[in-house]
Amino acid sequence: MQDVKGLGKRGELVNVSDGYARNFLFPRKLAGEANSQAMSELKNREAAEKHRVETEIAAAQAAKEKLEGKTVRMTANAGANGKLFGSVTAKDVAGALSDHFGMQIDKRKVSVEDIKSFGTYPVEVKFYNGIVASLYVMVGE
Repeated sequence: MQDVKGLGKRGELVNVSDGYARNFLFPRKLAGEANSQAMSELKNREAAEKHRVETEIAAAQAAKEKLEGKTVRMTANAGANGKLFGSVTAKDVAGALSDHFGMQIDKRKVSVEDIKSFGTYPVEVKFYNGIVASLYVMVGE
């Protein structure tokens, strides 16, 4: 029912001695008996978690396919020599992706170097562990 240091995490099934369970774990509501009802609840929780992870991975794959290899155009103000006033940040790139593709992307998931002049730059967007989309940002006037 709760994490127990040196024994296991919440939701895990572990074997302990009868005395430890009866005298310590059960009275403190740290664990419950592994009867048939508890086992079926554990299996249902595990199945629900597996389904949730699978749907998140599928959504991340779909988002990656939508962005992979695309080029996003952005405008910025610059001086006479093409050097930008300020720079284009991950927040700006996330906003441009939201405008162009209608996807809400967190700026912390956008990996981009500092863009301080006009040109085309590579960008990576991390959707899920191991699922990364590579695209390009073209900065112009």
